[in-house]
Amino acid sequence: MEHYFHWFDLLGIAVFAVSGTLAAWRNQMDGFGVIVLASVTAIGGGTLRDLILDVPVIWINDNSYFYAIFIAVVATILLVRNRLTIPHNTLQLFDALGLAFFVIMGTQKALDHGTSTMVAILLGTMSGVCGGMIRDVLCREVPMVFRGELYAVTCIFGGVVYTGLLALGIAQLPAMLSGMTALLLLRLAAMKWQLTIPVFSKHHNELNEP
Repeated sequence: MEHYFHWFDLLGIAVFAVSGTLAAWRNQMDGFGVIVLASVTAIGGGTLRDLILDVPVIWINDNSYFYAIFIAVVATILLVRNRLTIPHNTLQLFDALGLAFFVIMGTQKALDHGTSTMVAILLGTMSGVCGGMIRDVLCREVPMVFRGELYAVTCIFGGVVYTGLLALGIAQLPAMLSGMTALLLLRLAAMKWQLTIPVFSKHHNELNEP
């Protein structure tokens, strides 16, 4: 299983690096900005998770994470430079894919280090959302996690599906794939149909205007 975990980690890193590169392209950053944004998006959430768990940060002793980032950045740059247009929701699609990998992997890593199921799900969610939050803040945008469509809720849902299947005795790999799929489908549905959890209505805002 460790072999699968490592490849899932690298896939998540690469997908988030793509989303960071697309964000840099959208904001017309230079080459250094592209590398920085892709890197913080790819490893920001996992770094914070590992610091909280008080374990070695994932990329400290493994250069393969940086290779994955570099390959993803170069491939994305080549694609962007050879296409006249990129669909407006491409960044969100890659972000959703990155969430699917990172949340479940982060949840499992927390479980491996003895946390409760609830804490594992929260740390898995943190693994998925924090890199994107840093990316959006550096781009001077409201982070996706705070925007309209379901975002963090989809991460929690994926973590619950994964840990629930494990509790039912389902093998780890099928449970992991099921959790990733559940998270991804809910996030894509939220994007397509603008699913939200409204708290304040437009009418409330109008009442508070001077």
